[in-house]
Amino acid sequence: MADEARVSGTDRGGRRGRIAATVAVVGVCLFLLAGMGVLAWLQSGSAAGGPRGGSQPAAIEVAAVEVGRLEGQRAYSATLEARAQVTIAPKVAATIVSLPVDLGDVVERGQVIARLDGDEFAQAAAQSEAELEVARAQHAEALSAAEIAARELERTVNLHARGIASEAQLDQARASELTARSAVAVAQAQVSRSRAALEAARIRLGYTTIRAEWEGGSDTRVIARRWAEEGDTVSANTPLLSVVELDPIRAVFFATQRDYGRLAVGQAVSIGVEAFPGQSWKGAISRIAPVFDQGSRQARVEVVVPNERRLLKPGMFVRATVVLDVAEDAAIVPLAALTRRDGQELVFVLDDDGQRVRAMPVRVLVASGDRVAVEPQGAALLKDALVVTLGHQLIGDGSPVVVPGAPTARTETASTLEPNGDREPAGGGA
Repeated sequence: MADEARVSGTDRGGRRGRIAATVAVVGVCLFLLAGMGVLAWLQSGSAAGGPRGGSQPAAIEVAAVEVGRLEGQRAYSATLEARAQVTIAPKVAATIVSLPVDLGDVVERGQVIARLDGDEFAQAAAQSEAELEVARAQHAEALSAAEIAARELERTVNLHARGIASEAQLDQARASELTARSAVAVAQAQVSRSRAALEAARIRLGYTTIRAEWEGGSDTRVIARRWAEEGDTVSANTPLLSVVELDPIRAVFFATQRDYGRLAVGQAVSIGVEAFPGQSWKGAISRIAPVFDQGSRQARVEVVVPNERRLLKPGMFVRATVVLDVAEDAAIVPLAALTRRDGQELVFVLDDDGQRVRAMPVRVLVASGDRVAVEPQGAALLKDALVVTLGHQLIGDGSPVVVPGAPTARTETASTLEPNGDREPAGGGA
């Protein structure tokens, strides 16, 4: 009997184990099937652009649509350059006796900025002047001799006609007159040579006074560099000073192929510099290179910038902002409102009742910072309409939504409260 009882207990324990195992397997299978069904439903809703969250409203954030003008700007890193630069150097070798200008001084066109020792050149000019006087005296003497020779020839011709002067005497008189005329020509040439030598000596003397000279541009410039000091003996063409034009100044940046076609001479440019925060300068594109650099594949663009206060300096790094595109009377939405589904740019617009959203395909016109001008493809996108800026991954076309913080409709209750003190407590009272 005891053995039979033990066998019976063992059979019951085995059946219970098998039942428990079967229940566990069935539960796991049901769980997996439910999960796969939910996943397939979500994937189908996503592919169709439908609601992504079931019937439960998705929490989103929205922003109002604006209508107006939006400029598509591009900011370039640019370098300032002097629009014109002149290196002042002497044309003759001499000692500097005066150099009254220094770094940063403003000089005017034609202003004396240096003097060299000119004693030697003044002496050479005086000597050339004396030589000119000698040549003039010789010329006068030759003229007198030529006049005498001419009279002598005339007398000899008369005597020869009367048979008094011989043929030899006539020939000699003619030769003397020709020689006298040649002497006059030689003397005249000597005068011209002496006069040219005097002019050259005076020019060399003038080179000892060095002036700030340049062609075109403004009448004032600034000393950018000084290489010499008073007392230095310099040779010809040794740089003394560098003079630059600061008003206007030139900004240079390099444009890529993407922007090159949208740049034009005369196009407005705004210049900003870190040294003067909050200030900006207005310039215009003056030149665009017709070729691209083979290394960087960029083209040089030059901008002329008025610089009346001379705050901008050559060598500064600046920010050049150019308006490349403009959208007029366009619908403007935050950049965060754009989303992409199946290769199409979309915005989700909140319905008037604030309960659902609808997908609206759009075409991007101009982007500027965190704002984008768009063109709706189909229905109009009106001013002050609300577009979704956060929560796109939870929604699709027609999805129910809720905007946290937005007012919601209140449900009226059937019970009516009586004025305080008029309601009787439950159960009544004696």
